Amino acid sequence: MIFLGRNFESEEPIYVESNRSRAILICGKRGSGKSYTMGVFLEELYSQENTLVIVIDPLRNFYTMSRSNEDQYDDLYRWNLTPRGTPVRLLIPGDPIKRYGEKVIDALRSQGVQVESFRINPGDLTPDTWLDLFNLSLTEPMGLALYRSVSQLRHSQGVHFSLEDLIEKVKKSNRSKETTTEALLARLEVALDEWDLFSSYYKEVTEIFDVRAVNVIDVGVLGSSRFGLRNLIVLILTQDLFRKRSQARLQEELGLPTAVPKVWLAIDEAQEFVPSGRSSLSKESLIQWVKEGRQPGLSLIAATQQPAAIDRELLSQCDLVLAHKVTTSDDVDALNRLSHNYMASELKQYLRQIDRRGEALLVDDEEESVKVVQVRPRRSRHGGAEIQ
Repeated sequence: MIFLGRNFESEEPIYVESNRSRAILICGKRGSGKSYTMGVFLEELYSQENTLVIVIDPLRNFYTMSRSNEDQYDDLYRWNLTPRGTPVRLLIPGDPIKRYGEKVIDALRSQGVQVESFRINPGDLTPDTWLDLFNLSLTEPMGLALYRSVSQLRHSQGVHFSLEDLIEKVKKSNRSKETTTEALLARLEVALDEWDLFSSYYKEVTEIFDVRAVNVIDVGVLGSSRFGLRNLIVLILTQDLFRKRSQARLQEELGLPTAVPKVWLAIDEAQEFVPSGRSSLSKESLIQWVKEGRQPGLSLIAATQQPAAIDRELLSQCDLVLAHKVTTSDDVDALNRLSHNYMASELKQYLRQIDRRGEALLVDDEEESVKVVQVRPRRSRHGGAEIQ
């Protein structure tokens, strides 16, 4: 059970069941506490056995969890809690020193943060994903040349090939015009030299995670676009974990041991990855995660300032909603569509009760309940506060 906070009216403790797969939405306008609340969930999930906790962090809000929250010592005391840091494994796409600088890496490690490089295996990208990444079509010469080269490598080497192997494959192909080949090579060389994201040898994605820490992937070092590298990371990660957990679940049902634990994936600024009304690299994979993840043991926490900007198909799968203060009409309407028949009134009527920092409306579809919750203070340090 996750200790979330207290019922605002009765002051009874509020717990969220976590021994099964959940799809959770945390929302609220900027400064209302959505990232803070996500941190509460992460603290609680870290303490559970056989659970892999992964955070997609575009705003660098969660590496600070390694430090204890001394600033709220008095608040924690009133809740019978004490400040305590949570082990953090910070995964930085590419070379951490190139991304952050050596002094920053040293400072992070001195504060107890485990800093590691995060890279993607080129062979994990399907031919179609390569086309999307470069905004190419199979009907144009450059797209056809790339699709053919990736397909041939996957046929001959499976997923065990590097970006250098792909470049050599394109060079040796004699089925495209020289101008087409040169244009494609220019793009691939940019991916090799400037993106600093692909691995030169195959490594299982799950090898770099640690169940004894909150695994924070800092996608903030990468540019934001719906067909960009942030989305690519989420796509590859969710596809790989979905496949591995599905296999592991079959082994568990047969009484066989497995090395892949159940997964809780938390995504801040989720509208970047599963946007409403348009496509993205990771959108279909995330929707599959919430629609089909219950049996293999996959859970999702999606946090956003803009619930209206998240695809309705994902929102409809959320069995628990935590709404902090929401004011824009589009966002209120998006949440109101999640109203259920067990509610005494529409969701937007309940949302009007939320006017204090740290409060949230808790809609639990499993318990068929609606409550106003005072979220408990964080034991670890919150990294999303604004400069005063």
